[in-house]
Amino acid sequence: MTETCPWCSAPRGTGDDCPRCGANYAKAAAIRAHGRATSATPAAAPATPDEAATGDATLVCLHEAPEEWKEVSDAELELKFCIAAIPAALLFAMAFHASGFGAALQRIFLTMPVHEFGHALTAWFCGYTAIPTLWKTLVPETRGFIAPVLLAGAIGYMMYQARESDKPVWLYAGAALLVPQVACTFVISAKNANMLITFGGDGMGMIIAIVLMASFFFGKRTQLYKGSLRWGFVVIGAASFVDIYATWWKSRKDDNAIPYGTTGGMATDAMKLVDDHGWTLPLLVHRYVVLGVCCLITLACIYAWGVWRAKTELEARRAAEKKAAWEAGRPGR
Repeated sequence: MTETCPWCSAPRGTGDDCPRCGANYAKAAAIRAHGRATSATPAAAPATPDEAATGDATLVCLHEAPEEWKEVSDAELELKFCIAAIPAALLFAMAFHASGFGAALQRIFLTMPVHEFGHALTAWFCGYTAIPTLWKTLVPETRGFIAPVLLAGAIGYMMYQARESDKPVWLYAGAALLVPQVACTFVISAKNANMLITFGGDGMGMIIAIVLMASFFFGKRTQLYKGSLRWGFVVIGAASFVDIYATWWKSRKDDNAIPYGTTGGMATDAMKLVDDHGWTLPLLVHRYVVLGVCCLITLACIYAWGVWRAKTELEARRAAEKKAAWEAGRPGR
């Protein structure tokens, strides 16, 4: 059987480094086996400063996210996508929202599912087995057993997978999600839980919208990337966030913009929070606006990281190509 490069699986050459990806065979094998390059590597010819720099850049990249980024064939194009996708989706959503007809389409087909899922997700964290529909989320009067168990099981499975794949960030994220679930299910009263569920339509809806947009930078080995689902998620997330946040941003200076009243013969979320839970209109608007700002700051941080990660991968691949070209022309090789 023909031996292959432990990194890119290309047929193995006669030298110490792969002519295709530029990785050192011994170091790449060590990374595969132990997660990092060891110092015990075969002796090689003295490297030039350029070779040393390019080799270091390659190994840094391989150590950060080797498996996931192997799915990306064109790192330069991916960097361009990472830079443009979310800003373009937000600008397009704002332009669409500027027209009355466009705003109506956003609300009906994109925002309402996110809004109702926001109600349902908040209810699940509070121990209620809620069922979201297009225009209304069905929430039982009392807490149940199914929702807490299923939600805790899903979070636990995520933590297990994170531990198995050695991704501590997701492990910590799962632990962080268990804290509000326990508090909202077993600590707060039913009245306060109902208040959170009501607020969660637009509140959790904005959080979900940010998660949908942020998903663009993750899951290179999943259908998010392979099946191009991330593009649809970015569009849905941008449209729903713009539609929700625009309402509360405008409400800062225009009380008539506050969705207070009834729709379809039922009280709106704003009306319930004011009439049933004692919120004032300024407090209502302030809380939604502050939450939206926090969501945007979070998205900006993830966006900066995603662009940086894509740029790092591109630079490392270029360094590997430069090193491979230098190796191919080095005397005695």
